[in-house]
Amino acid sequence: MTTSDRITPITVAGLSDYLKSLIEDERQLQHLWICGEVSSGKAHTYGLFFTLKDSQSSEQLDCVAWSNSLAKLQHRPEVGQQVLLLGSVRLYPKRSSYQLQVVQCLPFGDGLKALQRQRLEQRLLAEGLFADDRKRPLPLYPQTIAVVTSPQAAAWGDIQRSLRQRSPGLKVLLSPTLVQGEQAPAAIATAIARVVADGRAELIILARGGGAREDLDCFDDERVVRAIATCPMPVVTGLGHEQDETLADRVADWAAHTPTAAAMRAVPAWTDLRQDWQQLRQRLIQAQREQWQTYHRQLQHCQTRLGWPLLQRRLQQAQHQQQSLRQRLQQASRSQLAQERQRLEHLQELLAILNPESVLQRGYALVRRDRALIRQAQDLAVGDRLSLQWADGTADVCVETVTPAPENQSDR
Repeated sequence: MTTSDRITPITVAGLSDYLKSLIEDERQLQHLWICGEVSSGKAHTYGLFFTLKDSQSSEQLDCVAWSNSLAKLQHRPEVGQQVLLLGSVRLYPKRSSYQLQVVQCLPFGDGLKALQRQRLEQRLLAEGLFADDRKRPLPLYPQTIAVVTSPQAAAWGDIQRSLRQRSPGLKVLLSPTLVQGEQAPAAIATAIARVVADGRAELIILARGGGAREDLDCFDDERVVRAIATCPMPVVTGLGHEQDETLADRVADWAAHTPTAAAMRAVPAWTDLRQDWQQLRQRLIQAQREQWQTYHRQLQHCQTRLGWPLLQRRLQQAQHQQQSLRQRLQQASRSQLAQERQRLEHLQELLAILNPESVLQRGYALVRRDRALIRQAQDLAVGDRLSLQWADGTADVCVETVTPAPENQSDR
């Protein structure tokens, strides 16, 4: 065997040094972004040692964040979390194994979304958008309410049904919008601006039905939050998630768990108004009774303190005063009762006027298509099958022509 054929061995340390130089001289391994799941972790005085597991396989990568880098991490790795790491690959000579030295850590997937929401929430909180003192009181007896939601959503039907039951004469405006997806935030902000420009509504209900938590992401968007915060009329939210609170709920003047609850909070029921009036009347009667008892006790006290020579004269004076006070009290009571009776009659007349049956008795008819009420001719098309309802019956008709009103006579 010649000298050139001899095998020249290297040491273990020499191999480690060689591999170390190969790894550390590779530029792509010096500034590497890598994602995975934190499967284990152990804190040490030198830093945090943890393992990053591939979500699609069983491969694992040892990682370390030295103590001087921990404070600079935007997110501290926790077991079970999906994270995005920035670091460089280094060889650990004592075990001839490589590891990732981490210089930055970010949440990945849902964690990243939660971090972004948290930062937005902190910024808006610092601006005072969630402060209680900026919450506006809701109108006691609104006449016009705007609903911002999808016309195809079940929430729209629930709100209409609840409002009709609680306040039959209420005018409800729909400002249609998307309530889910990437285009929803801009659409919701536009729908709120549309209500503001219209100017008729005294209150806005922003609503959507149930669904997964990610379906509510559009209500955590800054555009939606600021549209609510700058809205000149109060806003009530009913987003259908009792366990989840969105940023839109936090900035709204009132947040309800469901669309139905939002409608119930927005307007009082007419039965509640009647009950309030009865309670007010009862308090007035009780106040009159207590005042009469007070005067009677005062009279008895005066009779006790007065001596016999002056008793009759003082008694006559007290009787005259008592009679005068009684007359004044009776007059005030009659006046107050007359005012309350007039108010009750006014409310009864208002309810009678708003009753759809009264309108039909005057010769008007309700026009429906597939049970939906038609309010204007421009919603009709030739060939539509309609149902006409009068006070004494109904009739089915078919639209042959649709003639729009002259432009100077049309509504807004």
